[in-house]
Formats: sequence, C-alpha cells, structure tokens
Amino acid sequence: MRTAYSVETVRAAERELMARLPEGTLMRRAAGGLAAVCVRLLPRVYGARVVLLVGPGDNGGDTLYAGAKLARRGAGVTAVAMDPDRVHAGGLAALRAAGGRLDGAVPERADLVLDGLVGIGGRGALRPAAAALAARIPAGAVVVAVDLPSGVDADTGEVAGAAVTADVTVTFGAYKPGLLTDPGASRAGALHLVDIGLDFGAPEPGSGAPEMEALQHADVAGLLPEPTASSDKYRRGVLGIVAGSARYPGAAVLAVAGALRGGAGAVRYVGPPPVADAVLARYPETLIGTGRVQAWVVGPGLGDEGGPEVREALSQPVPVLVDADGLRGLDPGELRARAAPTLLTPHAGEAAALLGLPRETVEAGRLEAVRALAERYGAVALLKGSTTLIAPAGVGPVRVNPTGTPWLATAGSGDVLSGLAGSLLAAGLTAADAGSVAAYLHGLAARLTGGPLLAHQVAEALPRAWRDVARR
Repeated sequence: MRTAYSVETVRAAERELMARLPEGTLMRRAAGGLAAVCVRLLPRVYGARVVLLVGPGDNGGDTLYAGAKLARRGAGVTAVAMDPDRVHAGGLAALRAAGGRLDGAVPERADLVLDGLVGIGGRGALRPAAAALAARIPAGAVVVAVDLPSGVDADTGEVAGAAVTADVTVTFGAYKPGLLTDPGASRAGALHLVDIGLDFGAPEPGSGAPEMEALQHADVAGLLPEPTASSDKYRRGVLGIVAGSARYPGAAVLAVAGALRGGAGAVRYVGPPPVADAVLARYPETLIGTGRVQAWVVGPGLGDEGGPEVREALSQPVPVLVDADGLRGLDPGELRARAAPTLLTPHAGEAAALLGLPRETVEAGRLEAVRALAERYGAVALLKGSTTLIAPAGVGPVRVNPTGTPWLATAGSGDVLSGLAGSLLAAGLTAADAGSVAAYLHGLAARLTGGPLLAHQVAEALPRAWRDVARR
C-alpha cells in the first residue's frame, strides 16, 4: 500500500525525529537520496551541466547539499537563488567548497535542473520571483522536483497559477497527497521516495493517519473474491442491473459485460424488452427480469426516465451503485438514511451537479470535491477522471487509483466500470473496496489493451487483468 500524509503530519514526524538526531541529519539524508537519483538520471555525472533553482527554506538547503555532492563528482553546478540574501548558509558553503557557484541568472543550457524553489509548506500561486525562475528552465533539461514541484499544493494537488512541471519528483519521508492527485500529479512525473527515517506508527484515524492511499497489486490480490469448491452462483453474488434505454441501449450491454467479466455468479438485467433483447443477443448468460440479487447497479444510459427505478433500488436493503443518469436528483437525506452501502460513481461534471459547483471547481480541487460528496450523501464516492479518487463514507483516507490510461476517455468505459464494481459489491466487498478494486482492474485492463481502445475491449481484457493481479 502506498500512503500519503499531510504536511502537518510530516512536519510533526520530522520534529519528533530531529529531536533525537544530531542537527542536520535529516537534511543530509534527504540530499544524499536526491543526489543518488540525479546520478541515475544523468548519462554521466562528470562534465554534466546542473542548475539548482534555490528557494530560501530547507527545501533550498536540500537542493544545495545535493548539488554539492554532484559537484564533487565532477558536474558543473550553478545555483540560482530566488532571494540571494536568504540562501541556506550551510548548503551554499558546501556547494562552493565542492566547486559549485551561485549565479544571478539561469543558464541557457543544462542537462539537469533541480527545482528547489518552494517546499511542501508553500500555498497558493508562486511568487513573481519564483515564477520568473521557473519560466526560465532550459528546454531539453531533465527537471527534478525536490519534494514536490513548486506551485503544487502538497495537501491537495491544487495549482493556483504558474507551476513547475517535473520529469521526476524526489520526495522525502512520505508521499504527499498533492503528488498523487491531479492537477498536481500531472506535474510530478515519476515519483521516487527517499526514506529519511520518519515513523508514522499506527495512529488512530484523524490523528496522524494517512490522508491518501493507493492500492498495489498485492493489496488488490488480497481483496479479489475467488470461488471455492462449495461456491454456487448465489454464493458468488448475483448482481441486478438497471441500465440502458431506447436511446442508449449500449450502456446496458457494456454494464453487463463489466459485471460478467468481474466475477459475478450471475447478472440479472431489468429494463425495456428491446434493450433486454440486445443484452441477451450479446450475453446469453444474462438473467432477465426481477428476482433475488445481492447488489444493484442503476443509472447507466437510463436517460431522463430512470427516477423510479433508482428509487426502487435504493429502497432495498442491499448495496447499490448509482452512476450516470441515476445520479440526477439524488436526495442526500434519503441516501444518508440507508442502512445498506451506497457507491456513487460520477465524473467531474456529474459531481459538480451533485455539489452545486462549477465543473472547473471540481477539476481544480478533486480531493476536496470527492470528500465533500462522501460527506454530503453519506456514501462512498468514486470520482472518475485522470486520477480516480475513492472517498469513504466516514473517517479514513481517500484512495487514489494508480492504474489507467488516457485512452479510457472513451464512450462506454464508465458503464463497464459500473458493472465491474457492482459485481464486486455483490460478491461481498465493501463499497470502498469494490470501487477501489474495480478502478484498479479497469485501468489495468486498459493498459493491457493499449490504444486506441473501445469500451468493450476493456471488458474483454478484465480476465487477463484479474489473472495478472491474482498470480502476484
């Protein structure tokens, strides 16, 4: 499990550790790890042109000490300070002693640039001096962000104005939420975590607990519902699907495809006869009509006429996933009163409507938006997008999905995801686990398919993705 901690929690852990170590130990550890990554990124260190963009805080000190290590290995290192009167004194002395220099202008050419302008405590838009230096990063240089790209909010991933776009981010002690969720994640590039000895223990929720977490292969493998010798279709889970309409019959077909490929013991489709015929023609395994189910998926492709079906499903004492057209007009009070779990799976536009916000606000603050959805509706919220986020209905970290590809931005892919997540709900996974595992497998299937891809190809690749995870 990859975990991310808030700035406040990281700072507290740093203070606790620094009280037990000689002064400067953490900075030396951070600088050593940063320099080691830079060495791997350069074809050769001797003779390489390295530029350090240096802010006034400890982030700038980390950068200067790392630059000193590179200079001692023969790199030509030039530091450019955002404020020459507030440069970390020890770091600058170390750089000069190693043969590096402090200059007043960013060189026109560089092999590698270290962005040490603003650390994890930065908030809001970059100051003009920092923005000016960031704008002068030489074209073609490999850009390495120190702890996080300058201009990215470490706690939220929000970008208020100009920001550095890094090829690699070397972060210290723990991942920060802003590195895992867009728009910040798209600025971070490849992530490298340097262990500097921080200990976060196993705190109670809300007290030093992680803000975010990302499942890895082993975590997903441990959650996959595998049949046993005594399994039958009801023990494996029967999923009911209310989807599709005369206008959008394909939504039903794709949701059923995702459910059947997601391990459901059986899928029961409830919808108009022409759509049911289309589902049966593609998947004759499907059961048609009402009957016993362990979970419902409602909403994909219902159009404007799906209100009664959504309310009927929500009135039943089983888990319900609500997607697409089913999200219209949801009553927060009714959802909060449900005893059974609810999983909402909107994209940014649908989330904006549920929250009464402009879509741009949701896109700019995805982490805040998914938390607000979960809190307002008393449901697990899965916010689809470039970084898919899953927020619990109560206290706990938000999960971020690490798989996927931009090729998933295609019609019908969300319908496949709904069916897949629904099948996992019917199998007995919690709403948070069902959403997280479904997003992971869905994204992995898309990667295995390549692109350009069609939604039905994602469904067809799900068994391969499942096997890829299960054998780890």
